[in-house]
Amino acid sequence: MTDISNLPALQEAATRAAAEGLPYAGSVTPRQAWQLVSQGLALLVDVRTAEERKFVGHVPGSAHVPWATGTALARNPRFVRELAALLAKQPQPAIALLLCRSGKRSALAAQEAAKAGLACVFNVSEGFEGELDAAQQRGHADGWRFHGLPWLQD
Repeated sequence: MTDISNLPALQEAATRAAAEGLPYAGSVTPRQAWQLVSQGLALLVDVRTAEERKFVGHVPGSAHVPWATGTALARNPRFVRELAALLAKQPQPAIALLLCRSGKRSALAAQEAAKAGLACVFNVSEGFEGELDAAQQRGHADGWRFHGLPWLQD
């Protein structure tokens, strides 16, 4: 794994992941992710569908490698290859932070990346829209947008 000793948020995430037995590097909060990305220390990779990015919004400057495609959310069989190719183009060492709607798909994507040997791939907990609340709505308690972090909508 890339040396993350000078990045406390990633160190803490990796320590928690190891303690919890997670099969990937760990998770960071949306605020931690934005800090790392805005400092040029990590690449934010949106793993939602193209439709979600277009109609719900996206983070400016984020890369896009869909975990699934279309409205049926068919699994992208090329996900790991596409992510690896994207990371190979980045200045080394490349650290990827995966973002989805709520943090669940991106955790699965981080797990697959880890299985394929991509060790420095972290999940962004809470995702872009956050968890459903009691009224079955997102964005009222957590998530990238809830925290007021930068985003755009087409």
